[in-house]
Amino acid sequence: MQKHNTSIRVRYAETDQMGVVYHGNYAQFFEIGRTEWLRSLGVTYKYMEKTGTMLPVISLSCNFKKSALYDDELTVTTILKKTPSVKIEFDYEITNQNNELICTGNTVLAFINIETKKPMRCPDYILDKLAVSK
Repeated sequence: MQKHNTSIRVRYAETDQMGVVYHGNYAQFFEIGRTEWLRSLGVTYKYMEKTGTMLPVISLSCNFKKSALYDDELTVTTILKKTPSVKIEFDYEITNQNNELICTGNTVLAFINIETKKPMRCPDYILDKLAVSK
């Protein structure tokens, strides 16, 4: 449906003693991809929270194919799976500078009202931006 690419250079602090990216950092790479995907639509987490919406992760999966290494330039491809409702779901592909597949992943996030802490529908301003960018 909707795709966005984000580049990330692997920092030393994200690796272990062998120069391999620690597995827990992939959740952060997905978050970077997601927030940049939103930003490409003209929406930020800051604006969402200011207007009363939180977007916590409720599901996360990652399938490792190859190790990412210190100083690799990674491309995080973030793909919206379907039009969001109360949830929004993304698939991810991370490749290195040689276009080798490093990992694939998926996250599901829920739209939550900041005040009531209850699920809510996707805000219209996001749906409107998705309709325009098709």
